[in-house]
Amino acid sequence: MFGPRRHRLSTLNHDSMSASLNSVLNPSTVAVIGASRREGTIGHTIVANLLRHGFQGTVYPVNPHAKAVHSVRAYPTIGEVPESVDLAVLVVPKEHVLGVAQQCGEANVGALVVISAGFKEVGGAGHRLEQELVTCAAGFGMRLVGPNCMGVLNTRSDVSMNATFAPSMPPAGGTSFMSQSGAIGVTILDYAAELGIGIHNFVSVGNKADVSGNDLLEFWEDDPETRSILMYLEGFGHPERFTTIARRVSRKKPIIVVKSGRTRAGAAAASSHTGALAGTEVATEELLAQCGVLRADSIEDLFDFAMAFEGLPIPQGNRVAIITNAGGPGIMIADACEAAGLEVAPLSAETQKRLAAAFPAEASVRNPVDMIASATPESYQVALDTVLEDPAIDGAIAAFVPPLGIRQQDVAQSILAAAERHTTKPVLAVLMGREGLRQGRADLREAGIPTYMFPESAGKALAAMVRYGQWLARPVEAPHEFDVDRDHVTSVLDKAEREGRDRLLEPEALSVLNAYRIPVVEYRVVRSPSEATEAAEALGFPLVAKVISSKIVHKSDIGAVRINIRSHEELEEAIETLHSNVHQHAPGVEMEGVVLAQYLTGGRETIVGIGTDPTFGQVLMFGLGGIHVETLADVAFRILPVTRQDAADMITSLRGHALFEGLRGESASDVATAEETIQKLSQLAKDHPRIAELDVNPFLLFEKGGAAVDARIALRATPST
Repeated sequence: MFGPRRHRLSTLNHDSMSASLNSVLNPSTVAVIGASRREGTIGHTIVANLLRHGFQGTVYPVNPHAKAVHSVRAYPTIGEVPESVDLAVLVVPKEHVLGVAQQCGEANVGALVVISAGFKEVGGAGHRLEQELVTCAAGFGMRLVGPNCMGVLNTRSDVSMNATFAPSMPPAGGTSFMSQSGAIGVTILDYAAELGIGIHNFVSVGNKADVSGNDLLEFWEDDPETRSILMYLEGFGHPERFTTIARRVSRKKPIIVVKSGRTRAGAAAASSHTGALAGTEVATEELLAQCGVLRADSIEDLFDFAMAFEGLPIPQGNRVAIITNAGGPGIMIADACEAAGLEVAPLSAETQKRLAAAFPAEASVRNPVDMIASATPESYQVALDTVLEDPAIDGAIAAFVPPLGIRQQDVAQSILAAAERHTTKPVLAVLMGREGLRQGRADLREAGIPTYMFPESAGKALAAMVRYGQWLARPVEAPHEFDVDRDHVTSVLDKAEREGRDRLLEPEALSVLNAYRIPVVEYRVVRSPSEATEAAEALGFPLVAKVISSKIVHKSDIGAVRINIRSHEELEEAIETLHSNVHQHAPGVEMEGVVLAQYLTGGRETIVGIGTDPTFGQVLMFGLGGIHVETLADVAFRILPVTRQDAADMITSLRGHALFEGLRGESASDVATAEETIQKLSQLAKDHPRIAELDVNPFLLFEKGGAAVDARIALRATPST
């Protein structure tokens, strides 16, 4: 339909596809199709930005109604441009985009950036038009950025390309940035230019019809000019691919993300505890951290973090020293550091002795170090040198409030001098006050010392560096592969699908756990009084009796569970009660039998399960369980697959993890069994993606071993044929 394939890109492997982004970010020739002579239009602005900022290649305006744009010869069509074009920027009405893309493919254009809007974001016909555009670009092997985007940028001196309609060009640097929002992208570039934050690449991906954040992560992974990666995301098109790539890339360079769309709306439709709890902000934070990705709460935090990572060494620990010339700011910084998870560590006696000898008696030589208002620029140098030599300190924050007679430029030079002598420990600066401090902040930033106006900014930025250091220190390990019975699980899932059920019966769910060597309470399925008597003799009292029905999800809500059955008489009475309750509260529902199980007492109630997070897809949850699981919400989430270290982290991250150690004479819980169960459930979920939700609640942990007492498994809907 769209003509022959002129390029080989569509047949290359993924690494080669990533390399194909060279046409987008390192072009030698750029054509602007829809270039305009009319000021204020996007087609006019993009050509102007390419020329104004010194694009090192050739710019070809394409406009059938103009002989020149910005005094550069224009061409009627892309096919009449006299040489091969690496990148075509399309700024034409949406109804002409597909035809222009076809012309670009026939002219052997390497890649497209489609600024035009009116595609998937408006739905309906726009969505269909976007699909046709993707098909066209793929047919010719062209990479496609957008549509509905603001363009791309590369500040490297031998490229110097600003193919955006943003009013600002940021300085060159080591940060590459992806934005899913064009409007946010304009703000980002303005902010970077104002603060002097160096940007290497900027890509506004728009609708992400082809080039996505995952593609850019892989492109920047081995790009020597990119030292850190910033991303503004509204959603993940392929979350599992993102987490796989991010885990790998974050070992090489920091990835910092602002993720919008903080909502719990998706939880309302979840039937399981795991599904209801997934999608919370806590879950998002944990899941990003598992990949080594640092989450920023705002665009301001994003750039605060970026400044810290631009040139500072990664701290070896979380112990920070604070230097200030005023008590109030020192206290504020200490509070900010503690809130961010840093330790305002005690200084050694030797360090305090050296500080006391250098400063007036009124000064405080404890941490924070308050040199009082008489401190000179030299005081900052002495104090920083002293605390950074203390082996109990991993980094420092120096704060300055301008008194009369002290030039902020001199203080900045002293902070810089000390930082340059201690290259293994990061130094951040807080120069408080808007007036008169701009030059000092600029001097320090230019020299590679991140400098902030507010204490909270410095504290959060240093804490982000500490978290990244902890991520790098974690061992790289692969998920453990357990010896399991996959075929049994497959047969159980197949049977449920043949019968048109979207969830397993409880004995089926327990058998799935058994197949993956997850310890399960001893149980029997009974369908008659004689079977119940035989099962009770085999299991022993006390017992639990639960109705088997595919129509009843929360059995305890309608009295479909009886516990602590201690005799045959109580068992007969319990089964009669179950029949009566089902008939009363779920009329028309047929019981398919009863599960009789040992009634286990003692042990720590936990919950472990598989759910679907609206952002990340399939996730695994572990936490304190029982009937109050959603009220307490003391749970941890991880993306699949889960390693042994991930499982251990899930347990220790709980607010109530000390309960597993045994309190007030209680026995400790078998944490090793919990870790192994978490890993086995992870393998189960990866092996059988048809499982949409799984709850084991409670999973009882004893002093030795554990047991799943109750299990629910829901299946994904089978697409209709």
